[in-house]
Amino acid sequence: MSKKVINQKTNFDSEFLNSTGSDFIFDENPINRLKNTSNDLKKDLNIQKIDKVKELEDLKEQINSISDCNLKNNSKKMVLGDGNINSPIMIIGEAPGIEEDNSGLTFLGEVGDLLKKMLIAINIKKQNIYTTYAVNFRPPEDRKPNSTEIKRYSQFLQKHISIINPKIIILMGSTAMESITGLNSKISIERGKWKEVIIKNTSYNVIITFNPSYLLRAPENKKHSWDDLKKIKQKILELKLSL
Repeated sequence: MSKKVINQKTNFDSEFLNSTGSDFIFDENPINRLKNTSNDLKKDLNIQKIDKVKELEDLKEQINSISDCNLKNNSKKMVLGDGNINSPIMIIGEAPGIEEDNSGLTFLGEVGDLLKKMLIAINIKKQNIYTTYAVNFRPPEDRKPNSTEIKRYSQFLQKHISIINPKIIILMGSTAMESITGLNSKISIERGKWKEVIIKNTSYNVIITFNPSYLLRAPENKKHSWDDLKKIKQKILELKLSL
């Protein structure tokens, strides 16, 4: 998959707001030396990718092995995550809905369409990032997961984050916020603030914002999400991340 560096020009997506030197010494065959180095790098990257895929498969088995869980017992499919597993950006939503429960994929339907518009507004394609949920099974009647359920699945989410190892984590909604930060205050108070979260001895840049499903119900808050998106874009530029 080709990558591009996010440019610095602000791309205000009105549709989103209005819609639901070093020196090198070579031997006598420098071309071959460079070619071998390139091949070695590709080999290392492929090994890392295979390792991630294996770790994600193991994580999926661990989550599926949960017993006595009301969420699991009332769901059709477990939703782990999808997208670019080597992306520097990881989005964590709250929980799967009916469409995600049927497909096993993340952020579908109107919610997924709005998320794509939000990302395109800052020149990001959804397929270039990684998306998952704080809770991997659809809650009955799409209710909000309770604190016990959030805590139970947070251990798996922390492993998930460690495997993907992103540079930026975007928490969408109060369930995702509580799962990673332990905060259970209002999103309106915590959103738009960069936080440092340490998971398994690794520090991550984390920002909290509204979930697209909430914005569909309360479109007047899209202006606040746009402020958050601009902060995310600025952080991407500061960290010189490629997507």
